[in-house]
Amino acid sequence: MNTRLRVGVFGLLGSGNLGNDGSLEAVLGYLRAEHPKAVVDALCGGPEVVTARYRIPATRLHWYRGEYRTASRAGAIAGKALGKLVDAVRTAAWVRRHDVVIVPGMGVLEATLPLRPWGFPYALFLLCASGRLLRTRVGLVGVGAAPIGNRSTRALVRWSARLATYRSYRDTRSRDALRQMGVDTARDAVYPDLAFALPTPPAGAPSGVVCVGVMDFHGSDDDRARADDIHRRYLDGTTRFVRRLVEDGRPVRLLTGDACDAPVVAAILDAVGSPLVTAAEAASLADLMTETAAADLVVATRYHNLVCALKVGTPTLALSYAAKSDALMDRMGLGAYCHPARDVDADRLLDRFRELEKHSAELRKTLAERNRVAARQLRDQFDDLTATLFHAPRKAS
Repeated sequence: MNTRLRVGVFGLLGSGNLGNDGSLEAVLGYLRAEHPKAVVDALCGGPEVVTARYRIPATRLHWYRGEYRTASRAGAIAGKALGKLVDAVRTAAWVRRHDVVIVPGMGVLEATLPLRPWGFPYALFLLCASGRLLRTRVGLVGVGAAPIGNRSTRALVRWSARLATYRSYRDTRSRDALRQMGVDTARDAVYPDLAFALPTPPAGAPSGVVCVGVMDFHGSDDDRARADDIHRRYLDGTTRFVRRLVEDGRPVRLLTGDACDAPVVAAILDAVGSPLVTAAEAASLADLMTETAAADLVVATRYHNLVCALKVGTPTLALSYAAKSDALMDRMGLGAYCHPARDVDADRLLDRFRELEKHSAELRKTLAERNRVAARQLRDQFDDLTATLFHAPRKAS
């Protein structure tokens, strides 16, 4: 009889989103420390990247390779439809081979960015339904959730959550959102984002550098009709803010968190046209933490840009596009330093930035204390995960 625990990790991993991959890295660190004999593999969006970077076998999440491209021709539409049927069989076969499957962090229960119900929400439902049918324990660990307007997406998310064996959240608003969808969350816990479990690089010496984290932001899933206008206003406001920093003689380092953000960086570099503005080439959350640790201050949009800056203790101002950003800033004691990404007003943003700089010394002390608390809470998260998912009876091989 095979006595080695079989653990799968699942999600849009290796697909260019640094936050998703950082959450995976945190869970793999936990598994290697606490369950070193476990056999681990992935069902994910970018299997080649996951295997090369994390040294685990990986399988492509979707049979149809054009899953996340808009289908307009008959052949593409037929391919997507067939892919849904094939994926149901593929997912069940993969789940059957495991004792435990972990969905590591990520906003898998939200639609704060454009999302089609028959893309990832359907894939997550297949995972959780297969786990229930095949008696494989599925854990949604440190995930994000938010109210969802689209009825089909909301139904798939609700049933995925109900069918999972274990759920924990990265903030109380996520748990509240699931409860409002009709999920019993009475036994569900809230812990800091999994990325707070990653190693922290040493702080840099004062440099004068301001990191500005940008995003290919077009609003939420409910904003598709006005996505272009939202993006234009975000880009214009952010560009004006960077230009104002340069006029004050500030070196600016542009950060991203997903491969799709590159055109935004290029547009700002072109519009500002100053040697004081440079772009980082971060390939991981560790790279982002190194960049933010070397900065005096950070202004960022993407959630895991914020996490990285806060984790290394750099005073940070959030260009907030969702409640999860506000919740994170509140948790870390910087709730007063949020500005809406939908309405980037360079003058108002510069005022908040100057307030951030004025209080930076005391904010660094606040962040140091909040990070100590987060570290303790994440140890509790992993202890809870072990007790719930790994100490249950094993499946028969």
